[in-house]
Amino acid sequence: MRRVRKKAKPKTNTELIEALKKQAKVVIPEKVKHYAPIVGVDYGRITIRCQRTRWGSCSSKGNLNFNCLLMLMPDEVIDSVVVHELCHRKQMNHSAAFYSEINKVFPAYKQCQKWLKENGGKIMRKIEA
Repeated sequence: MRRVRKKAKPKTNTELIEALKKQAKVVIPEKVKHYAPIVGVDYGRITIRCQRTRWGSCSSKGNLNFNCLLMLMPDEVIDSVVVHELCHRKQMNHSAAFYSEINKVFPAYKQCQKWLKENGGKIMRKIEA
């Protein structure tokens, strides 16, 4: 009698995610440290996760969360996500004032958001394989 196995995620996918997390734990805190004084904010803890729906988030306590899959993106796009989350320290919403804060610090934000909308879904699907 043959045993039926559950379909497991390939080991290579797990290894890729772990490598991306390790890389992100070095790269992203450096970017946050660079941009926080430019934005004019402080921040709490930085957490790196592998998420299916978000690139980053900011809690009301100032803790920042980032997706390890950002490491598969161009450097400027990563910067735009970091600046986006840091600007939430000033505006915990997506108002015109919030986007004004982003554009003061990161004028290329709209181009990066366009890249993210066009390519982000493909990157997110990498973890679903």
